Amino acid sequence: MSIKNLAIIGAGTMGGGIAISCLAAGLPTIVIDTNNKSLDILANRVKAYFDRQLSKQKITKEEGDQALSLLRLTTDLSTIGSVELIIEAVFEDLEIKRTLFSKLKHYLPDSTIVATNTSALRVSDLASSISNPERFLGLHYFSPAELNPLVELVKGEETDKTTQERCFKFLEATGKTALKCKDANGFVVNRFFCPFTNEAVRLHDERIGTTAQIDKVAIKVFDLAIGPFAVMNIIKPRINLNAINNLSSHGVFYKPANGMIEMGNSDKSWIIEDNPEKLISDKVSYIENRLKGALFLPILQALSEEITKPSEFDVGAQLALRFGKPPIQQMLSIGSEMVVKLVQPYAIKYNVKNVEKGLSFIF
Repeated sequence: MSIKNLAIIGAGTMGGGIAISCLAAGLPTIVIDTNNKSLDILANRVKAYFDRQLSKQKITKEEGDQALSLLRLTTDLSTIGSVELIIEAVFEDLEIKRTLFSKLKHYLPDSTIVATNTSALRVSDLASSISNPERFLGLHYFSPAELNPLVELVKGEETDKTTQERCFKFLEATGKTALKCKDANGFVVNRFFCPFTNEAVRLHDERIGTTAQIDKVAIKVFDLAIGPFAVMNIIKPRINLNAINNLSSHGVFYKPANGMIEMGNSDKSWIIEDNPEKLISDKVSYIENRLKGALFLPILQALSEEITKPSEFDVGAQLALRFGKPPIQQMLSIGSEMVVKLVQPYAIKYNVKNVEKGLSFIF
């Protein structure tokens, strides 16, 4: 049975982007937020989006007007009783989300599917806050949600098959690619991308390279549009730090670098110089190897936990992060011996187990 309408809780960057993608697909969408100013900002953002689509001749005026007519903005939580799917998109904090879901209990029909857009928290830790946790799952969109094609579809411990199937079809209907995975902090993409950005900061902390020098190496090695420091400035170091902190259950390897803590807590952006001094080749190779090792290790650890298939890591890297040279493809190209050589220093230093088991799923 297809999902015919939905509510999104949270009118911020992610909630607004999700709303736009649903409106563009012709779905009646309610957006709920406690802040009227946030709702006003979203109303302008939605109109601006469809105006741009019209100016690019991607839609007609009638289609734009129709999409706008499907949007309802409100501060009233009781409106969720009329929808088939609810997507929570509030701040990435376990207690904030749990408190919200506890409030929703009073208005939720038993048949309504409830999803969280969490990027790193365990879905099952949130599912316990509602009745009938079998209808609860993760739908993790990537920014900008109105444009990025990937959504991680996360099965909680009690999520039933019908809930998964209906949400898979919902994602298809709204033009998204669903990446199916099991429940674990960080899921698939953040599980490797957060350590990748964290290692870039460690290299900077150790004065191995400047922000621009490290970005330049990363861009070349992984065929990226922009490097890790530039990405952190887009998503904000504060949010990136929060995502890294949410991976702490996986071990000390995931502990945030000192510079990451400092920048995240100060809520400042990284300064990236325009014309970085050229690095000597040995230092370039050293940075390459460190970034590869820090990227490959969490993937091998996640594979050993059977979070998803190896190919899905490349799907995530390519669609969500625009990696031209995705990680599994890179591992296959350099061979298992070289992969072990790159990850072993981390595995030993941080006592990471099951690297060999993870490798067995690739080679």
